Amino acid sequence: MTKNYPSNLTWEQWELIPQLLPEAKPGGRPRTTTCMYPVVNAILYVLCQG
Repeated sequence: MTKNYPSNLTWEQWELIPQLLPEAKPGGRPRTTTCMYPVVNAILYVLCQG
């Protein structure tokens, strides 16, 4: 369960975002199957809440 914050994206907003995210760069640690939705929400939380 995740807590809903005012800074969270709705699923409708999220549908517009994934094509803007860059693909993982070659080399280094490979990107896992982490869902980027909570990652973006966490970034927005920090930006909005300070």
